[in-house]
Amino acid sequence: MRRVVVRWALAVLVALILILLVAWAGQRRLIYFPDRATPPAAAGAREITVTAADGLRVGAWLFTPPAGTPDRRVCVLVLPGNAGNRAGRVPLATALTSLGLTVLLLDYRGYGGNPGSPSEAGLAADADAAHAHLAELGHPIVYYGESLGAAVATALAVRHPPAGLLLRSPFTDLPAAGGTHYPYLPVGLLLRDRFPVRSLISRVTAPTAVVYGTADQVVPPTLSRSVADAAANLVHLAVVDGADHNDRILLDGPQLIAAVAVLADEAGR
Repeated sequence: MRRVVVRWALAVLVALILILLVAWAGQRRLIYFPDRATPPAAAGAREITVTAADGLRVGAWLFTPPAGTPDRRVCVLVLPGNAGNRAGRVPLATALTSLGLTVLLLDYRGYGGNPGSPSEAGLAADADAAHAHLAELGHPIVYYGESLGAAVATALAVRHPPAGLLLRSPFTDLPAAGGTHYPYLPVGLLLRDRFPVRSLISRVTAPTAVVYGTADQVVPPTLSRSVADAAANLVHLAVVDGADHNDRILLDGPQLIAAVAVLADEAGR
């Protein structure tokens, strides 16, 4: 009887180890959900290519204020979340250019027809390249980070301080966010990509705004609020009642655009 129990225990242990190995090997498929198709040209967008430090070239769209709209000479670098591609962020760019802002919609490696595969280090390299392109214009830059992109933006703000930082639906770090969706896995031990936000945000001295929805089922609102509480220079907090993670109001809704406007005002002073 004891031998049977031992055999069953060993079988269960081996099965658990195999599950953990599979989860570790395929974890990035559970983090990144790129639309790899090259999006059709967007009205008003100029196709650009930026080159990361590792030599990878990734595509992006640059939008400038439409004719008749005064140019405020402030740029917004949009660092997207983990799904889709830049085509889905065009309404955001349209809303921001109507304020007189120049907007760069970046697609990371592996997204929107770009070569390569996403990773924390890779996204950081792509963000650095996009920042370098905008810096050549000589205008203040506001970083706009959406969900996972909020982590990319926060890390970028530590490396290259911006004129302003907007975090939309940020998490404290990826293990905390992942643990809410995979509670049966030791996420904190398995993850290679960590994306810390809360531990970095206190080092960002730029004016910071945080926007999140109270009904977010992807990033718990408590995580976003924790990031806001840890920010060194929080100048604006918008809590959108009843908004879920992918609701349109958190793409180009009035609370979100108003938050960018606050930072643009700060940057233009």
